[in-house]
Amino acid sequence: MVKLLNVSYYYRGENGVGGITLEVAPGEFVLLTGKTGAGKTTLIKLISLELFPVTGEISLERFRSRDLKRRNLSRWRKRIGIVYQDFKLLRDRSILDNVRLAAYCETNLPGSSKTRALRALANVGLSHKLHSRPDQLSTGEQQRAAIARALVNEPFVLLADEPVSNLDGETASGIVELLQRVNQAGTAMLIATHQPERFDSCSPRVLRMERGRLAAT
Repeated sequence: MVKLLNVSYYYRGENGVGGITLEVAPGEFVLLTGKTGAGKTTLIKLISLELFPVTGEISLERFRSRDLKRRNLSRWRKRIGIVYQDFKLLRDRSILDNVRLAAYCETNLPGSSKTRALRALANVGLSHKLHSRPDQLSTGEQQRAAIARALVNEPFVLLADEPVSNLDGETASGIVELLQRVNQAGTAMLIATHQPERFDSCSPRVLRMERGRLAAT
């Protein structure tokens, strides 16, 4: 089976020397669980190369972190969609502009940046909020906008850090259903969460982190 994402790195920290080996295949739905401070967010930052591994490497398709020049990071990040815990939406721009700005980064896909942004927002149910700014949206709508931005360039894998942690039950269920639809369309998922039970309907592979170490549950 062709692997989409391969993580293999080592570290030295306050808990000693450790390492992580992780493979995510196309179309997989993987949950990363663990207590606060276990290392979930750090792992996501390593995969997105916001942080670089000191030793070992992360590979994504034909790219390898060990060989990647920092000036070429955009090539790597075009293959990854990221949903941040605090959304990171531009407050002075409309939702359409937020998603369209991300679409500008990829010029090899068919359709204009606006066309792709409109499609992404329609896919998350926000066609009626195109010209609203983030502070005019509910928390759940902001999460959907962040997901649309992450998906506009058709990434192979979506990384999400606690995507339902600040949402009420009904809104969280809607976000889980949305992520499940995206996954069923072929996008792999790697989601950090301390509420894995909310994703039971997705039949995920669940991994647990403890003190920076990864173990299958």
